[in-house]
Amino acid sequence: MKVLHLIDSGGLYGAEKMLLALVKAQLDQGLDPMILSAGDPDIEEKPLEAEAKRQGLPVIAWRMKPGLNLVQSRKILKWARANGYQLLHSHGFKFNVLLGCYPRFIRGIPMVATLHGYVHAPRFTKLWVYELLDRLAISLMQRVVLVGDAMSAELPSRLALSEKVCTIRNGLPIDEVVKRSESELPEDFQQFFRQHKAVILGVGRLSREKGFDHLIMAFREIQAKNPNVGLMIVGEGNKRPELEALVNKYDLGKHVGMPGYFDNIPALMAKSSVLAISSLTEGLPITLLEALAVRLPIVSTSVGEISFVLGDGAYGVLVSEGSTDGVIAGIEEIIKDPEAANYRAEEGFKMLCDNFSASAMTGQYLNIYEQALVL
Repeated sequence: MKVLHLIDSGGLYGAEKMLLALVKAQLDQGLDPMILSAGDPDIEEKPLEAEAKRQGLPVIAWRMKPGLNLVQSRKILKWARANGYQLLHSHGFKFNVLLGCYPRFIRGIPMVATLHGYVHAPRFTKLWVYELLDRLAISLMQRVVLVGDAMSAELPSRLALSEKVCTIRNGLPIDEVVKRSESELPEDFQQFFRQHKAVILGVGRLSREKGFDHLIMAFREIQAKNPNVGLMIVGEGNKRPELEALVNKYDLGKHVGMPGYFDNIPALMAKSSVLAISSLTEGLPITLLEALAVRLPIVSTSVGEISFVLGDGAYGVLVSEGSTDGVIAGIEEIIKDPEAANYRAEEGFKMLCDNFSASAMTGQYLNIYEQALVL
């Protein structure tokens, strides 16, 4: 089966890592997948494209002007038909809208969408309009996959209850993640770890919904009590100036690292003391699964599927979203009782191996593809 995966990626975060794991497992399964990575014309190579090439996975870079570019959407459809693709799989609202807006009889190829998570944009902004269009477009698709049951609340009720919607939780190539965690870090990262007795790690886009402002505020209180503790926030995004201003306001620059994008998060996790997820909204973050794979203690807001994955607190510390005090208490609990934190991490690793492998995820997607082909 020839499957064309469609994505406009802003880095190498959860959706991108899930896609790479899925494509790799699909090749092992005997499928013929291809990643079509869209981007603005002035972008030479995206992190997703570089990582796909590093792993030997099939990828094509497709450059196009941003926005509702229906001319390019028709070109992509024409190219997909000419190359014999039997199914389209979208991984984000851009292609949900650009290709999902065509009814099946016009598109000519069945289409599946995975909803990795929604960003709640301010009303009447451009992104808010895209979200509305996205919800309309996915109703025209053959199958819609959620990465967690909690995401059904984001859908129109009629669609959420329909048979075309199902849940497939993200999977992880666990052995590969563990192997990557053993890699040596660049010297500037190593220096940061040497300067701090313990390092709190945050990973994700520097965007509002990741709640990194709450994490920095929590760290301010933690660092006052624990002067040898550091915070590293890895990722890039439009909230960088605000977050840097917050760090400077409280004179935390010596203890907060914001190195931008980094392509080996497991290696950072192996040196860190705790993963802190401060998100206001999530689906099922791959970062969470990576932390479980390297047995890193976790404190996280209880959003999306996180509470489910962490066994309602059996495998990590859960706090309320938007609560700086909750994040402080959760991290301090791990710092004060590392033995209990490590026990939860070990139990979490066992649970991960039993329930969140890449091969299990890929088998479920194959079933969805086969259903979509006959609709």
